[in-house]
Order: sequence, then structure tokens, then C-alpha cells
Amino acid sequence: MSKAAGKLKILKKTADKITHTTKLKTNIPAGMAAAGPPLGPMLGQRAINIAAFCKDFNTRTAEIKEGIPLPCRISVNSDRSYNLVIHSPPATFLLKQAAGIPRGAMQPGREIAGMITLKHLYEIAAIKIQDPPNTLLTMQQMCEMLVGIARTCGIKIVRELNPEEYAKFLEDRQAIVAEQKRELQEKREAKMLRTG
Repeated sequence: MSKAAGKLKILKKTADKITHTTKLKTNIPAGMAAAGPPLGPMLGQRAINIAAFCKDFNTRTAEIKEGIPLPCRISVNSDRSYNLVIHSPPATFLLKQAAGIPRGAMQPGREIAGMITLKHLYEIAAIKIQDPPNTLLTMQQMCEMLVGIARTCGIKIVRELNPEEYAKFLEDRQAIVAEQKRELQEKREAKMLRTG
């Protein structure tokens, strides 16, 4: 009887440690965590103290430029405390920043949205390899992964980049982007007329 009671006590101890909520994965702008949607409801569902979380996050990201999206992984413990892991900005964000473009290509493979040098690629790889999911990758594997991501954004990787020529390219590209935005708006309006 006492043996069974002892086993039951051990089982109860291990059962208390089980967390039934999934790890929350979300992007939060640096220094701009707020209690409102979409973050507030996500934290509230997991019984996290929203005000304390926002204060903690904003303090931990105070040195980072405000507004930069930061992928976060939040796991909740049984005592309602949480573990917050903040990753470096997404690779697409870093690649677009390096290329000096606000958005990627609408038709990757058919158009070039921007260009970066191999040096840019290596520097971004050095940042991204520090993220927990990438720690087991070699630098070569990280660079290869970034090459694939750059391709999906329509960013071309070159050995050298002439600043004057690239400035001209970006200027010409603005006209193409404006035309693409206009076409998208026309399609949206046409769809609204059909459904309205």
C-alpha cells in the first residue's frame, strides 16, 4: 500500500511539470510591446501578466532601434511565469534593409527587387547563426540558406556594387513598384465591385 502511495506521489510530481500550452511564436516590434491586440489577447489566453510582460520585453529591447520586428518564443510555466527568447530580426527584414528596399519582388525569379554584396550576406549570416534554431548550422549552411531566402525576395547577390549605379537602379525600381501597387489596387477595386 505504501509502495503504491509512493509511486502515486512521484507520478503527481511529474504531472505538475507538464505544460499544456504550446510555445507562442510571434514577431513583436522592438521596444513597442503593448497590451492591445494582437499581443494582449495572445498573452491573456496563456494567463501571462500582460503589463509585466510588456515592461520586461521593452526593457530587454531598449538598445535595439524601435520598431524592428523581433521573432519571440514564449513558453509558459505551470506557475504562470514565462520564458522569453528573443531572436534577431527575420532574415527577410535584414536582407531588405541591406538592399535598401521596403519590399521584395512580386514575381521572384522574373524581376530583381534589389541587390546585396557577398559581404552583406556574410554579415547577415553572422547575425542569424546566433539564433537558437541555427546554432548547429555551419557558416556555409547559413549562407546557403540566406541565398535561398534572398532569391525568394528577388534580391540578387553580387560580388561588387557601384553606389551610383545602384542608386539609379533603386530610383528606376520605384517607378516599377508604384505601377505594381496601382495594378494591385485596381484588382482589389474590381474584386470589390464583383462581390458588392
